[in-house]
Amino acid sequence: MRKTITLVIASLVMLALIVVSLSVGAVSIPLREAGAGLLDDSSRFYFIVHEIRLPRVIVGVLSGCGLAVAGSILQSLVRNPLASPDVIGITQGAGFAAAAVIFLFPASPVYLLPLAAFAGAVAAFLILLALSRRLTLAPSSLALSGVAVGAAFQAGTQYLIVTNPTNINMALLWMSGSLWSRGWSQVSYLLPAVAVLLFLAWGSSAKLNVLRLGRETSISLGLHMVRERFGLFLLAVALAGVSVSAVGSIGFIGLLAPHIARRLIGNGNRWLLPLAAIIGANIMLLGDCLGRMIVIPREVPAGIMTALIGAPYFLYLLRRERKRG
Repeated sequence: MRKTITLVIASLVMLALIVVSLSVGAVSIPLREAGAGLLDDSSRFYFIVHEIRLPRVIVGVLSGCGLAVAGSILQSLVRNPLASPDVIGITQGAGFAAAAVIFLFPASPVYLLPLAAFAGAVAAFLILLALSRRLTLAPSSLALSGVAVGAAFQAGTQYLIVTNPTNINMALLWMSGSLWSRGWSQVSYLLPAVAVLLFLAWGSSAKLNVLRLGRETSISLGLHMVRERFGLFLLAVALAGVSVSAVGSIGFIGLLAPHIARRLIGNGNRWLLPLAAIIGANIMLLGDCLGRMIVIPREVPAGIMTALIGAPYFLYLLRRERKRG
């Protein structure tokens, strides 16, 4: 009962943030007018709400869910509280590949962007795997290896910026992570991709629970360790890659959301994954709303706001794990 109530409360918070997100910005819209602009095409705010803010909200919710569940899967698989897409370099790898498509092939079809981001995320994961040679690194070692992989891909992104100065504004928004100008074209590929991947993740919650118990227990219960772990890693990489392709390099959601969910309802992935997804969406929406409210009519990218929240928590976790080690 407690878990159900927690999920309901988190969902209500998400609905409240969605309403606020439709209302705040350079043009402030009263809540009643925002609702009318969403449903009534004769409303004076219809274009702003329906064509600008609604797709932005949907992209924020989907990408927040994707990053949070990716972090939850990674933390369960490596049994490491510091594992998240941005900490181990997956976000940066996806961002580099997506940025390459944006800068080098600006006329490419919309479906090429998530495919490139997925390929970049897989490349970052394989490099990390080659560096570690096993998937059970100590927390501090995983963080350091991930920082090295992420820095390499970040340097590649910066090279693209230097060699394509005409796209500097887009590049800066991409590197900081932002929901600005996100529209229905991003929703068109993000919605089906994230929906399918989240369904697959939730369907694998029982396997994740078993894998968290360790190698010996998993084998004794009949799981094929290598195949199952690799498949779930690819699932996490795909979630991170497709999310990054839509919003850029937004960090710390995949680290923060699973920890909050775990503190609220425990480690069982059947409940943890949906709650982490909702919390990830809430963090994304909150960061975006705050970014639009601080310096009106300008915007602070959502990635900066999530970093202000997540970076101190990451340092706290790193210090705690070093003390335990």
